[in-house]
This record gives sequence, C-alpha cells and structure tokens, in this order.
Amino acid sequence: MNRIIDYRGHIRNWKQLCNELGISVSLSRDEREREIIVKAYEKWKRNVADHIYGMFAFAIQDEDTGKIFAVRDQFGTKPFYYYVTADSRLLCGTYIRPIMEQEGFVKELNGKMLQIYLTLTYVAGEETFFKGLYKLMPGHWLEFENGKLTVERYWTPTFKPDNSKSLSDWADEIHSTITDIMTEVKEPDETAESFLSGGVDSSYVLAMSDAKRADSCGYDEERFDESRVAAKTAELLGVEHLVANIQPKDYFDIVPYVMYNMEQPLGDASAIVFTLGCLATAEHTKLCYSGEGADEFFGGYNMYRNAERYGDELKNFYVGNTNIMKEEEKQRILQSYDPNVLPIDLVRYIYNETEGLDPLTKMSDVDIQIWLEGDIYLNVDKMSTAAGLEIRMPLTDRRIFDIASRMPSQYKVNDETNKVAFRTAAAKVLPEEIAFRKKLGFIVPIRIWLADERYNSDVIAKFRSETAAKFFKPDEINAILEDYLGGNSDGWRKVWTIYTFLVWYDEYFVKR
Repeated sequence: MNRIIDYRGHIRNWKQLCNELGISVSLSRDEREREIIVKAYEKWKRNVADHIYGMFAFAIQDEDTGKIFAVRDQFGTKPFYYYVTADSRLLCGTYIRPIMEQEGFVKELNGKMLQIYLTLTYVAGEETFFKGLYKLMPGHWLEFENGKLTVERYWTPTFKPDNSKSLSDWADEIHSTITDIMTEVKEPDETAESFLSGGVDSSYVLAMSDAKRADSCGYDEERFDESRVAAKTAELLGVEHLVANIQPKDYFDIVPYVMYNMEQPLGDASAIVFTLGCLATAEHTKLCYSGEGADEFFGGYNMYRNAERYGDELKNFYVGNTNIMKEEEKQRILQSYDPNVLPIDLVRYIYNETEGLDPLTKMSDVDIQIWLEGDIYLNVDKMSTAAGLEIRMPLTDRRIFDIASRMPSQYKVNDETNKVAFRTAAAKVLPEEIAFRKKLGFIVPIRIWLADERYNSDVIAKFRSETAAKFFKPDEINAILEDYLGGNSDGWRKVWTIYTFLVWYDEYFVKR
C-alpha cells in the first residue's frame, strides 16, 4: 500500500486523470489530488510526472517495502529537499525546517555555497546552505530503497525551431493554449484575484481570467511605481484594483521574517516587496494568479537582445539573470575562498545540451533551468505559503513551454522589442500600448532606501558584526558599504546580497 509522505501543488488536468484512473470527481480538492497521485504512481511508476499538468512536488512511500519515491515538476515550481542520515535513513519533504527537526539531521553550514550566492544572489544547483541537504532538481525523481538512493532526470528542456509558421500563427497558438489552460487553473466554486504590475504578463493573465480584483504594490517614489500603470489596466478591464503601498520601514523590518521563511538566503530585493504584497492580498483572498514563466520561455528580458553579440562567449560567463560579484572580488572579501567553486560550473551541462543552438536559446535555457527554480519560483512558493496565500501561475506550463521550444528566436526578440510573439498574442485582448509596453521588471526603490540612515542601521550593524567577521574580511566589505553610502548607488546589490546572507545566517545558526 502506498501513502503520501508529503505533497504540495495544484493538478490542472484533474478531470482527465480522474476519468482515466477511476476517481470520483465529487471528492474535495485535497482528497482528489492525493488519490490522483497515488493511483497515477501505481499506474505509471517513474513516468508519473509525464501525465500531470500543473505545479507539484510529492513523495510516496510503499508501506510494505519501505521504498520512497519522490518527484518534482518539470520547472521546479514547488521545492523538494532530501537528506540521508548517518544510519542510512532518508529525510525528505517540501520544506527544510521539518527535515532539520527530525532525528539524524546534523545542522552544519555548507560554506562553499556562499561563493555561489555572492555571484547569483540565490542558491543554485543541487546543493543547499545546509551540508548534506540537497534539492531534488526540476524534472527529476528519486527513489530510496534499502539504504540506496537513486536520483534521475526524467525531463530535459529541448528546443527544435520550426520555421514554417508566421508571427500570426505563433500568436494564435499561444493565445488558444492560454485560453485552454485558464479553464483548468481554477474550479467554478473558487474565487481568485490576480497580481498586476505594469507589464504584459500579469496584464494578459488578468485579461484572460475571471478575476474581479487585481492586486499591485506601489511606492511613494513615483519613478519606481508601476501601480499607476496597473491601475489603468485594471480600469480598462473593469476590475477592482487594490494597491499595497510599500513603505521603507516595513520593508526593512520584515527582512528577518523573509529570510526565515525562505529557508535559504535570497538576495533578490523584490522578494521583500512580494512578501508584503502577499500579506496584504491574503487579507481578502486565499487564491491569486501570477504571471511568472513567460519572460524565460519567450525572451522577455532586455539582456536577451544582446545574445547574438555574446555568441559563443556565453558559455564562459553567462550563469543566469544575475551576476553580482566576479571571482577576484569574492577572493578579496572572503575569509575563505576556494578557486574550484565556480558558478559557471553549475551551467556547463546546459551549454552542452544546447550545443549548436542560437545564443538566445542558450541564455533562456540557463534561466529556465537555474534562475527560475532558484529565485523566482522559490520566492513565489515560500512567501505566498507563509502568508496563507495560494498562487497559481498559468503561464508556467509544459504546453506553453512546448510552443516556446519550437518558436524561432526572431519571434521572441528583435531589434525593437522582446517577447514579440507573446506580446502579439496578448494584443488580442489588451490595447497595444499595454501589450507592447517596455519591460521594467519588478523594480524596488532599494538603491535609495538602503542609503537612508533612517532605515539602514541594521545593515550597518550586520556588516560590523561577529557573524560578518566570521565569513568576510571586515575592512573589505565595509569599504563596499562605505562606497555605496558615499554615493555609488550601483553598489547596492553587493551590499544587499551580503546583508541578506548575514540575516539568514543569524536566523538559522545564531538565534536558533
């Protein structure tokens, strides 16, 4: 008999699976999805994930043999961790803290991850900041039986450009596929709201949904505030619009809460704003849509427009969306530096897989496999869950990726704009000025706030702390801080990346 050890997610094609597996559709969502997982595993075994559309990570144990099987979805929308104890037992689940609380877990820092973190600002690859604790990577399953652990990859992003279609054809396919998916992401008796920025992704999702309310984050600093543009979109679509006005004091006060609930450090400044937005939204709904995935699939980042110029050199330096510190600087500021721990090594297998493909495809594949899992989806999952909010991402779907994997790069990025075909699809339900609005990203006034003495006292204190001296050369990191405070606002990312690690470390190794 098989029982579920842990499961988090949302199964989109549940109706089809219930029919195929003989499961009553009258069951509650939780009962239905758990029964789907068990019966689907019993029918398809290691291939179970091939038959499920949605967001998921789960582990099942055979109570007769003790064998454990776990799987994570193709893009890593839900996390999964595992740890083998000294006496050969497997501890696993979708959260780190419950694993740490179990007998046999030895809490020890995996110090080499700091070198990776200082470049990427997130935890990439299989290893974590806890020694011996690993992430099950997206598109992988694991089995554990009689003390033996097996981890294998069941899905690999593949790209086979189809040059037979026009821009209009691609836009039509995107639009019809999203139309179908939107019928699956919510049940008729559920009420969902939708996060809304000034960008095309969230605007498109809102326009395609039945949400009657949109939620945005805004700032008093007008040049950073996209909520004004979002308000116009909401008005156009006839939906109520709520704005969580983010104040710098609230932003800095909640950093320890974020690092604790994130379970691993994350130096993405927008994660703090996202947390405050989730907490505000959870006051009036428990279900919300969000637009993650389209940028990586369809060429949404402005840096992708440099892909051809980078050419073959990509494999020597491009490690994903963020690249904050070079090796020379890390060697200078760290108390301990290992020249064999290099971020580029984490992505070499991706460049091998994309050998012969165009530079844009290589860049986007790195971000799909590394950045999405390590930063974007981690943030969405951890902070929405901590707030008591469930987020569903309609654009993160194998069927959407399938379109992107066949689409030639000229329909993703050209000289004038990015996400060309996706924007063309969105223009079917949005005015062109919204569908083709220039991407700004989830911007935060952190470069201003971080220099304000009213808010940065903890940052300064952390840089001068015993914890900081344990990992960093105090004079070197305080020189980085002083350079930023002295007017070099471009240095804020380095300051923030160091600070978030120090806050996280204190939460997990000093306070607890």
